[in-house]
Amino acid sequence: MTTPAKVRLGDRVFAGLSTGSGVLILLVLAGVALFLVVESLPVLTADPSELPGERTFWSYLGPLVFGTLVAALLALLFAVPLSIGIALFISHYAPRRLARSLGYVIDLLAAIPSVIYGLWGALVLAPYLVPTYRWLAENAGWIPLFAGPASSTGRTILTAGLVLSVMILPIMSAINREVFLQTPKLHEEASLALGATRWEMIRMTVLPYGRSGIVSGAMLGLGRALGETIAVLLVLSASGAVTVNLISQSNPSTIPANIAAQFPEATGITVNLLIASGLVLFVITFAVNFAARAILARRSEFDGAAG
Repeated sequence: MTTPAKVRLGDRVFAGLSTGSGVLILLVLAGVALFLVVESLPVLTADPSELPGERTFWSYLGPLVFGTLVAALLALLFAVPLSIGIALFISHYAPRRLARSLGYVIDLLAAIPSVIYGLWGALVLAPYLVPTYRWLAENAGWIPLFAGPASSTGRTILTAGLVLSVMILPIMSAINREVFLQTPKLHEEASLALGATRWEMIRMTVLPYGRSGIVSGAMLGLGRALGETIAVLLVLSASGAVTVNLISQSNPSTIPANIAAQFPEATGITVNLLIASGLVLFVITFAVNFAARAILARRSEFDGAAG
């Protein structure tokens, strides 16, 4: 008969601290949600005549939600394939010394403050893109996404999406790189031994193995893109319009940028209106993360990278 192992004091303390930290996070999250709900109630029950512009809350919020989702989806559209390509180059193509240096650079890019990206986007990228937008309006204007007239400043929703993609690219590339490096070497060697080329080996072993990591990186990037404030505020010239035209002077704003722009001068029920829009952003972000966890859970039994 075996005697039970003695539980040490250090193990008890560590277990208690871990449990307490987990509970504390849940309490903080519940407190934030409760604050947002309580402060949003006056807006949800207010008469439209009491709100700015005498509009209902949902008519005020609609363009902001639209702009937030468009900017975030544009960022993902550009960043996901680039992050996969960068991660594959670092993990399977570049020489070891070059791969190590590129890995350090990618990690450092993730630490750059968002205001730097915003200034770069507003002062460098936006003017540089003006000729491209004019060309698109002249040659591809029959597509609703590029219908003219093109913006003369370049501060469009497409520019904001490009800046966001550059911002989320480092963290997505770092996650994808680490996941690709965890692919079992025996799988890669077996694929090459059967006559596969390097790309065929990557397509049949590395990418399927790292699928959950790619999804995780994309969701983390999407979460940052949804909540980014200062960079979008500096880059985007918002008019509040709901349009699919990506290069015009009429652009929808985003929820974080609108809160940052309006909050300093807001008073009374306008403050509650901004807090209510923050509640909607909170729900959207929560829904995105919940969907990502559901996707990973469905793939976990097939994908070793999912844990």
